Amino acid sequence: MIIEQLYTGCLAQGAYYIESNGEAAIIDPLRETSPYTRKTDKAGAKIKYVFETHFHADFVSGHVDLAKKTGATIVYGPNADTSYKAYHARDGETFSLGNVTITVLHTPGHTAESTTYLLTDETGKDRAIFTGDTLFIGDVGRPDLAIKGDLTERDLAGMLYDSLHAKIMPLADDVIVYPAHGAGSACGKNMSKETTDTLGNQKRFNYALQAKSKTEFIEKVLDGLTTAPAYFAENARLNKEGYEPIDRVMKRGSHALSPDAFELSVNETSALILDVRDAVDFAKSFIPNSVNIGLNGQFAPWVGALIPELTQPIALVTPKGQEKETVLRLARVGYDNCIGFLEGGFSAWQQAGKELDTIESISADEFEKRWQQNPAIPVIDVRKPAEFVGEHVEGAKNVSLDNLNDHMAEINRNEPVYVHCAGGYRSMVANSILKARGFTNVVNVEGGLTAIKKTNVPIVLSVSSH
Repeated sequence: MIIEQLYTGCLAQGAYYIESNGEAAIIDPLRETSPYTRKTDKAGAKIKYVFETHFHADFVSGHVDLAKKTGATIVYGPNADTSYKAYHARDGETFSLGNVTITVLHTPGHTAESTTYLLTDETGKDRAIFTGDTLFIGDVGRPDLAIKGDLTERDLAGMLYDSLHAKIMPLADDVIVYPAHGAGSACGKNMSKETTDTLGNQKRFNYALQAKSKTEFIEKVLDGLTTAPAYFAENARLNKEGYEPIDRVMKRGSHALSPDAFELSVNETSALILDVRDAVDFAKSFIPNSVNIGLNGQFAPWVGALIPELTQPIALVTPKGQEKETVLRLARVGYDNCIGFLEGGFSAWQQAGKELDTIESISADEFEKRWQQNPAIPVIDVRKPAEFVGEHVEGAKNVSLDNLNDHMAEINRNEPVYVHCAGGYRSMVANSILKARGFTNVVNVEGGLTAIKKTNVPIVLSVSSH
């Protein structure tokens, strides 16, 4: 028997490959199918099942394409109503895979259809649970994403408590927990950087499993939840109803456009120019009205948070050789309407003598000099509110990046505005959006608060940060 976790850092997502005696199952696959078919081709195995733990909100699953290409059966637990062909299993139903079995444990709470899959090995021993978003390492799934009808988030949190205590916690301590996400995912709030653990450790150290009562559990789990990214509902819909084949999406998005053709296509389609280069390179020179979301950060989640419509036409500016990777990473979160990329990269645009724009980007030391000249300079901190509360530049205003589109009226267009985050990635994203919206006096502080703290600019600490 083989169990392999295929972890994708950009989405903090874990998919799983299980193989036994020539038969394979995939749990919660990403949109692209080739990582899974390559494994079975190499092993001489056949994918028998694609198990889905729930309707994912933070990425588009590869279940539909994978089933079409391999003949595998898509399996959901109870309460999963789909628009495509799938097998809807009963709670407690078992599936044979080679010499092992997989049992359906219906564990509603994160969503109504959330299901955990229990893997029992050749000897009859329970070896692992694939928990989806029901149980994470250090956390549990947020219960506020699938509220419907009369159901409230408190109702779902109560269901989650019952699921954990009735279905998961009675299992043996040496059972391995394989969740769908790790630290960095917006599907929970306190996830560990570890991506697997024993159930026994989670019983001892996971804060949510320490609750002495259902009421205490509900309060703990709901406390401190941030607003879910806007694209979550649309991704869940695509996973429920189906989507355009990934091969077609990749072919359309991988269309090379000369500078003239790129400019014409953007104008004709009202496409968003998405520049995925490093923040430092972007600041030096870019196509006017471009938005910079670098591939080197949490690219897909930020795209989802900041581009409101999944159907928005997108024209790409990428480092050479990363065009197809960018199209794929957009498709993973449902942005399928990429119209092509700038052939030859940004240098081709420069060589064609096209219009350029820049963003002033200064070091933390230069920021300190300007602060000394005017301690009242406007500073915008685009980190999350919890980060800002912990520590921030004295006098700074917090406008978190994921809420920037809704709070631009609070930023003065008529004076220089100094924008920073923790390390520089988010601030350049914010600056590019502000510049595209007509803010001409934005200044990026390189290195963010990490660098600013090494200067004499005063930092306000919360009581708990001392």
